[in-house]
Amino acid sequence: MSTSTRRARERANTRERIIEAALHVLETEGIAALTIRRIATDVEYSAPVVYQHFANKDALVLELVAYGHHLMLTEFRQAAQEPDTDRRMTRMASQYVRFAGEHPHLFQVMNDPMVDADERRRVAEPVIDVLKEVLTSWSAAHDVVLADFDQACEILWGTLYGIASLSYLGSVGDDRAHHLAEQALRAILLGWQTEAPANGRPASS
Repeated sequence: MSTSTRRARERANTRERIIEAALHVLETEGIAALTIRRIATDVEYSAPVVYQHFANKDALVLELVAYGHHLMLTEFRQAAQEPDTDRRMTRMASQYVRFAGEHPHLFQVMNDPMVDADERRRVAEPVIDVLKEVLTSWSAAHDVVLADFDQACEILWGTLYGIASLSYLGSVGDDRAHHLAEQALRAILLGWQTEAPANGRPASS
């Protein structure tokens, strides 16, 4: 192994340790406990070593936001494998709310205005793309034409975020949040089926 290859591997390992330590602090103690000095202590490096990988706390938090969306993307892709289009949608809703309940501090940071809005949209885009793919399949299966597809996605995403927030804030229990998410999604989808059939005529009662 060449010296440059070994150094690159060591640098990558150091970065991974920093991220793992930061994630542990965030998940167990919350964002207030997450500081560069604290992470340096936990990984037994000096603060300048951490700064070699992350310019500041904001950069480290953005890395955790990206990590959280990667976890959510994995779960959304699993939900997207459900053969039935309706169950696929409700399973995705349940996965979203479950993620918020299992990772409350990470979920909060993923949606925190302290993170640059453009950067949040960038790292969330792959997850939203899966939602769009699933909604496209659902609308095709039910012959529903959505007049404003992007708005429809925003309605679904905003609804799930709102209910998931009730879960991570402790306003409702996890089981209740799952039930609310699935019920809300069914109501929205039924409304779209009723109001916007593909043939353009009002749906029969």
